[in-house]
Amino acid sequence: MVTKRVLIIDDEETIQTVVQFGIRMRAGWQVLTASSGVQGIQTAQAEQPDVILLDVMMPEMDGIETFKNLQSYPETEQIPVIFLTAKAQTAEKRQFHELGVSGVITKPFNSLDLPEQIAKILRWSLPS
Repeated sequence: MVTKRVLIIDDEETIQTVVQFGIRMRAGWQVLTASSGVQGIQTAQAEQPDVILLDVMMPEMDGIETFKNLQSYPETEQIPVIFLTAKAQTAEKRQFHELGVSGVITKPFNSLDLPEQIAKILRWSLPS
C-alpha cells in the first residue's frame, strides 16, 4: 500500500509540529512542511503531495492567494486543498468552498482526530 503524502503550509511552527505528530501517529502518512505560500507552492510542485493542508491567515501571501496560485499551475491544480482556519463563520466557510477547496478544518483541532477529518473530506480509508 502506498503511503499518503500530506503537505502542511502554515507559518506557525507549532501548528506544523502538532499536525505532523497527529498524522504520523494516527495514520502513518508522510508529512511535508512549508512555512509560507511561496515555499508551499514550490514544495507542492516538486513533491506532488496527495493533499495540501493550507493555513488561511499567513503573512505576505495568505491562504486564499496561495490556493489561487496552486490552481493556476497544471502540476498542482488537481491536488486537493483543505483550509485550516480559525475563521469558522458559515459565510467564510461558504466563501472557501466557492473558491473550490476540498474542505475546511477549524482551528483549534485535536491533532489525533485530524487524519480522520482529512479522510472523511477526501473519502480516504485510514490504515488499520
